[in-house]
Amino acid sequence: MQISRHFLAILATALLVLGAPAALAEVKIAVVDVQGAILQSEEAKRLLQQIQSEFKDEEDEIRKIQSEAASMLERLQKDAEVMSDTEKRRLQQQIESRNNDFVYLRQKLQRQIEERQQELFAGIDGKVQKAIEALVKSEDYDLILPRQAALYVNEIYNITRKVTEKLNELDSAR
Repeated sequence: MQISRHFLAILATALLVLGAPAALAEVKIAVVDVQGAILQSEEAKRLLQQIQSEFKDEEDEIRKIQSEAASMLERLQKDAEVMSDTEKRRLQQQIESRNNDFVYLRQKLQRQIEERQQELFAGIDGKVQKAIEALVKSEDYDLILPRQAALYVNEIYNITRKVTEKLNELDSAR
């Protein structure tokens, strides 16, 4: 009796181990880097270019301030020995003021860009979902996971490029 239970346990384990790969082979799994797929799409590239052109003047102003501060600092380092203490203090205050302006304007611009990106990219989530659904139907996937959910993924399971291509197809069909 004891031997037959032991034998049955071994047999059941063997069947599970040998049968598991066959069951897994039937499941078609993929991963997608959703953010990567979006950013590589033609629509996202167009929107990012639009944002870049919208804020070009602000970026130029920030670069100008940064350049002015760097020039002042260079002047202070070069001419410090021949400057009076008053001149040094005044120049240091000007440098500090320009640096403060730079930090403030850069942070303000970053907030504006993030807000604009959220506005422009608001509708793209639905398009990504449609692209993934189309791939599920056309290629018969059983499970698609976000790339970030996996520690390691063999590149053959990564369908990010396919999602980007499908997004581009959906965009050109509009």
